[in-house]
Amino acid sequence: MRRRALNALAAFLFVSCSGGRDKTLADLQSARPEVRALAVKQLAERFEADDVSLFSQAARDPVSIVRAESMTALGKTQDSRVVDLLGEALADPDEQVQQRAAAALASFKTDKARSYLTLQYSRRGRSTRMAIVQALKGTNIPGAMASVVVAEASAIWDRNMKVLSDGTLPERIGAAEELGRSGRPEAVNRLVPLLKDKHVALAAAAARGLGLARDVRAAPALTVLLDENYPELREAACEALGRLGDATALPKLLTVAQEKSPTSVFATRAILSLARSPEVDKALCELVMTANDAEVTSAGRELRRRGGCPMEPIFEKLKNPASAVQALQAVIALVPQGELVSKIAPLVTSNDDLTRQLAIDALFELADPAGAPLVQKAWDAELKALEPRRADWVTGELPLTYAEGYDPSKELPRTDPFSVVRSRTSELFGRVQALDAQRAREAGKTLLEARPPREILDDVTEEEVRVLASILRTLGKLKVEGAKAQAQAFARETSPTLRAAAYSALAFLGEDARAGLFDVERTVQGTTAQSLVESGPAGQLVVLRAVSELVGDRSRLVDPLKNVTPPAEGTPVLLQLVKEGGAEAGVAATLLSEMGARTAIPVLVALLDDPEAVARRDVLLALGKLGDASATEAIARDLYSDSAEVRSAAARALALLKTPAQLEAIDALKGDYDLRVRESATAALNVLSPAAPAGEKR
Repeated sequence: MRRRALNALAAFLFVSCSGGRDKTLADLQSARPEVRALAVKQLAERFEADDVSLFSQAARDPVSIVRAESMTALGKTQDSRVVDLLGEALADPDEQVQQRAAAALASFKTDKARSYLTLQYSRRGRSTRMAIVQALKGTNIPGAMASVVVAEASAIWDRNMKVLSDGTLPERIGAAEELGRSGRPEAVNRLVPLLKDKHVALAAAAARGLGLARDVRAAPALTVLLDENYPELREAACEALGRLGDATALPKLLTVAQEKSPTSVFATRAILSLARSPEVDKALCELVMTANDAEVTSAGRELRRRGGCPMEPIFEKLKNPASAVQALQAVIALVPQGELVSKIAPLVTSNDDLTRQLAIDALFELADPAGAPLVQKAWDAELKALEPRRADWVTGELPLTYAEGYDPSKELPRTDPFSVVRSRTSELFGRVQALDAQRAREAGKTLLEARPPREILDDVTEEEVRVLASILRTLGKLKVEGAKAQAQAFARETSPTLRAAAYSALAFLGEDARAGLFDVERTVQGTTAQSLVESGPAGQLVVLRAVSELVGDRSRLVDPLKNVTPPAEGTPVLLQLVKEGGAEAGVAATLLSEMGARTAIPVLVALLDDPEAVARRDVLLALGKLGDASATEAIARDLYSDSAEVRSAAARALALLKTPAQLEAIDALKGDYDLRVRESATAALNVLSPAAPAGEKR
């Protein structure tokens, strides 16, 4: 009896198992991808030789979760025929499939499998590159990451060299710059002859590449290019010389900077990038007295940091009407200490509009209360001069709303004969606008609203009110009596120039200037934001809150914040900007690090998990500056990034954290193709493992 029961049970189990496999095979044809994926997984647990073809078929499934399971299944088969299929899967559109394929290839431990892994490292993103390195480590390859980094560098070099020789002109231009990024001596030897190429664009690309290589041997050849007639070539030479930092080019760069041509701004940037020396300081002081407005401003900003220039030559030029404009520009740029109001006073009443405006701007920058009477007098005179031309053609208050039947946002009565011409597109556009407004309100955002259309009220142009605008903002900066009333009145002006000046004055007076941040004119937004930021912590908080509320382009509000450290009360707004992950996230991350806001660390780490984050470099450096070792692992993942800039930033951030947990990966980057990455890796190793002998593998 017992034997009969055991035989029955065995028969039942045989039928059940057989039926289970049949059902699994049937599930491979299911319309539901999760069912197909589970079927592949179940077959892989007890696969048979014939199942290899089934797994291969699943590897081409249109749904990624099925393909991912098939990669694991193919790896379990240990059938050498599937290595090519797994190698192809490393280029799958889905990263999970790529990673599963890498893990499967690691199980084969053959040269062919390792070749696939090494080849695909340079073509894949961060996650797959990490998986490839782990897979190679699983095959017991010593220095797995170093080997693929070197192989990647070699492949990029060979590709660029081939393109430079045989590619089309656009391809050769790109290859020239990329060769320079390698920083190899061979790249310099190859690029210097191209500076004389008949194609100006290629010669300019070679110049930029030499700058990226940062090899001072190229300085003489680049300096010669400054005598060329082609602006593109001269600009590229200036940029390259600035990167090289070779002071031997200083005299020629100074000549170009003083010629007041379009290339002058690039020459000035190059001079500013040179290491500080008495010769460089002297050149910058000469620029302040001889260059264009933009170059004077750049040089003056740097000279303020360095302690300024001798002022006697500037004082002498202030006395001469022919040179007063240049001298005033120098004063505005340098903002020197000492009694200057009396020297500027005669120029406030000049007949020349530019001289008069610059004199007022100089008083604005100096912020000396002694200049208040001069500014008040200039205000009265300017108003009196412009009053006849600013008389309104329409003396009464203009309506701010549409009359009945004229509002384009409202539907016309059906009886109106013009209602038939209203298109469906117009109606749909109105619905979209209404929906956007509703979403903005729900999110606590503010949409910019255009001012109601106004008639042309007077004959004065924007250019003609610039002096008046300069005086108005200076009234606020110096807190002249009655400035508040004047600024509030001009904040309602149709002229953007005057509105910007009015909001600027209100900001310096400590009054409510928030409306200027939401003006439809970007120039008004930028001027108001700059003034609020300069006015102090309270104004900076106003700008930060406006940034969090504004919809659309917020760059005009964010840019002024780059040069200050906001108060701690602004932390929540900056955290929100980081979470949004837009163009402003990088600035917000940098500001949070400068504020020492350690509460930002989890938010910054979370942003690194977003593969589409546009501010990854800034976030990495911010985490490094905050100095919390808990961020080490998140930062270290970007040592595998496919962006050289990000790899470099990750190495620098880890050096700031001073945690030696990632020495092997950082050491591997010493063989990177890009010079920036190699330099960052070497600098990081010097900090994290300074006792190690030079060249020793860690």
